[in-house]
Amino acid sequence: MTNTQSRPWDFLENYRGTVFTGEWPTFPQVLTISAARFPESPCFTDFDGPGDSKRTRTYAQVLDDVKKLALWITANGVKKGDKIAVTGKNSPEWATAYLAALYASAIVVPIDYALHDDEVANLIKASEPKMLFVDEEKYERFAKKYKTIKTLSLSKQFPKTYVYNLDATDPKQRGTAKTSTAAKASGTAKSAKIKENAPAKSGDVAAILFTSGTTGTPKGVMLTHENLISDCYIAQMNFRHSNGDVFYALLPIHHAYTMQAAFINPLSTGAEIVFGKSMAVSRLMKELREGKITVMLGVPLLYNKLLAGIKKGIREKGVLVANLMKFLMGLSYIIKKTTGKNPGKVLFKKVLVQANIYTLRVAICGGGPLSSGVFKAYNAAGINFIQGYGLTETSPIITLNPVEHFKIESVGKDFAPYEEIKIINPDKDGIGEIAVKGPMVMKGYYNMPKETKAMFTQDGFLKTGDIGKLDSEHYLILCGRAKNIIVTSGGKNVYPEEIEDMFQLCDDIQQITVQGYEENAEEKSEGIEALVYPSDDVFAKFGVKRNDALFITDDVRHMIQTDIDNVNKNLPPYARITKVTILDKPLEMTTTMKVKRKYK
Repeated sequence: MTNTQSRPWDFLENYRGTVFTGEWPTFPQVLTISAARFPESPCFTDFDGPGDSKRTRTYAQVLDDVKKLALWITANGVKKGDKIAVTGKNSPEWATAYLAALYASAIVVPIDYALHDDEVANLIKASEPKMLFVDEEKYERFAKKYKTIKTLSLSKQFPKTYVYNLDATDPKQRGTAKTSTAAKASGTAKSAKIKENAPAKSGDVAAILFTSGTTGTPKGVMLTHENLISDCYIAQMNFRHSNGDVFYALLPIHHAYTMQAAFINPLSTGAEIVFGKSMAVSRLMKELREGKITVMLGVPLLYNKLLAGIKKGIREKGVLVANLMKFLMGLSYIIKKTTGKNPGKVLFKKVLVQANIYTLRVAICGGGPLSSGVFKAYNAAGINFIQGYGLTETSPIITLNPVEHFKIESVGKDFAPYEEIKIINPDKDGIGEIAVKGPMVMKGYYNMPKETKAMFTQDGFLKTGDIGKLDSEHYLILCGRAKNIIVTSGGKNVYPEEIEDMFQLCDDIQQITVQGYEENAEEKSEGIEALVYPSDDVFAKFGVKRNDALFITDDVRHMIQTDIDNVNKNLPPYARITKVTILDKPLEMTTTMKVKRKYK
């Protein structure tokens, strides 16, 4: 069980009254404390040196880089509370610019690098940043585009959105996070005797995270220093980590989940952060192997792919070996669950080394529920595998499974007494809308008071829009999104996510989305439809090309229908899939690899 006698943040008392004075330190104060505790420990690492070699900056070096760039930012007119946008692939330069904005007492606006230019323009228009840091590959066109920009009201020209190249070596392109240029920028600031901005307070907004980049009015979630830092330390109640751990920031770091779990959290304990820029298999394997990763953050699709590769390697060794491995994994899981001991690391060392995950201490899955089979497989193989749950509006972690006492069916345990979760209007099974209250809950939506008010109950709980229930030990079981619920003619609620999860280990299906369809127009009843994008292996097996006009052969349809029938056997009659649509193109996905649902 998690030890609640000592809190993960108790060490902060050594710095209270000197580095900070409030209940929680600000983001810059957290980095200052970690640099004081672990000055020579590795902080930022990537593999973008000559010949893809490893580059590492220590905590002392990162703090120096950040302070120099922050001073340059201030020298160029950024005042406390101004906004600075950052967009680019995961990198030490991205992280340095992010931190420097906060050290300058500005508000950072991380923007999804995968968005289209018109979507980025929409977010720039909404947030009105004083500066924009961008990767080199997009620098030229962004620099031309954002010489001036109109505000949302269109009543005036914005003074100037200055664009800076994160990867620049040319001193003319100042604002780069690279040390050499930051140092030159610092010299400019010092010579001008620029006065530093007043430091941010814990309750000040630290970041605005936009949940959409569409051409409509985007929602910008305002998260304070207290929101982000309290969530960082409170989450460690259920997952302890420390200096010496190596976190892998592979998913896009602008996203709240990666930002909190693979950036803010390791910075708070002096751990190392390895920045991954690509999901290309060769790159991923190199970074896992040479980075000696101990903590990995991922989403269901990523872990499913890794597991599929491991299973394929085992199958290639023959039926006898595959059956033996299956037996040993079952035995390993039982031993771990009943005794707390983890024999998998010894039993399956060769397999884990081959998959470049032998050094993994903990793997965390977020962004959606994971199949129980995948969850079991990793734990059985010797990897401590846990799930968490949250949303951008909660900084984002709300629950997390303790490593020592996890529940497969749950997305985690709450952090009482530091937060409170309740279920609104529960049914007879205790299922209702999940609501939460605590220091990690957002300040509100940027310039959207009505939308902010609508998110809260009268007694101050944030309504998540998710459906679930709490068990007797305060573990949260997630059912799905309220707006995704399918109501059958018999009045039964069907949660499509629960059905989709049952296909996560199905090799024949690359993507599946379950939705309701009008089964009977007169009765206005809904049936259950599955939109299926088959895997490449299905077509290869029957010698069919995916793009052929007649790609959906009887053989392909039969194989997919067999998979559907196998899942239907384990579903109650009212939740069974009655219509299957095979897609010729993949469904659009978010940057965290979740299918974008289209609501009717």
